Amino acid sequence: MNGWAKSASLYRCEVRHVRTHVERHALRHSTYMWLFDLDAVPEVPRPLRLLAGFGSSDQLAADAAGTAGLRSGVDEYLAGEDIDLDGGRILLLTHARVAGYVFNPLSVYWCHDPAGRLVCVVAEVHNTYGGRHRYLLRPDTDGRLRADKTFYVSPFLPVDGRYTLRLPAPGRLLDLTVHLELDGRRALTATVKGRRIPAGTSTLLREAARRPLSTLAVSLAIRWHGIRLLLKGLSIIPRPRPHSRKATRVTNSRPGHRS
Repeated sequence: MNGWAKSASLYRCEVRHVRTHVERHALRHSTYMWLFDLDAVPEVPRPLRLLAGFGSSDQLAADAAGTAGLRSGVDEYLAGEDIDLDGGRILLLTHARVAGYVFNPLSVYWCHDPAGRLVCVVAEVHNTYGGRHRYLLRPDTDGRLRADKTFYVSPFLPVDGRYTLRLPAPGRLLDLTVHLELDGRRALTATVKGRRIPAGTSTLLREAARRPLSTLAVSLAIRWHGIRLLLKGLSIIPRPRPHSRKATRVTNSRPGHRS
């Protein structure tokens, strides 16, 4: 394994969405994602940087920290929520920037204490309008993660309802599930399933050849399915005005809390 990749893993993934609100519609696409420790962000060799980069503005945590980096940004955010990891490990699952472009529908941070116990999960959601939003998640007594929906994602779904999430930290397999309920009914189910493959030059070259411009392909696939929903006759729900819902505002989505 290359030295730059020792602290990272790649996951070859399949993403599925099934919506049952108003009109049943399903989508599926393949991609690959990165998992790494925020204390050891992969430094991809210069000849490969068009295939994988991690820019300072790709995540909200980096925005908050300026040039201080992702780790400082997450610690700063958690401190604002009265959480101190005391140096505990933070793992991030995300897409890399490819050919100067990145789009992350969902990035997930698993935040641990020094003993390795999971303290919380931060789910960062990006929409295709340039908005970004974080949900701070803590397990309920049944181990599930729950949050009120407070961010505009799909133009065909209201900013309403409640998420139930299953986001176990990846191991050999990646298996994430997000359910959205509206008016007591299941409106959307999204899953990300994948298998870990070792990071390294040969692996990265192979995945880039299999999935060229992978993050752009994700973004285009979302737009294409939006066109298909329009053709099915679904109405667009206007975005909330910026002063009523700020996409980049940090929210604490503990059970029972609504921003």
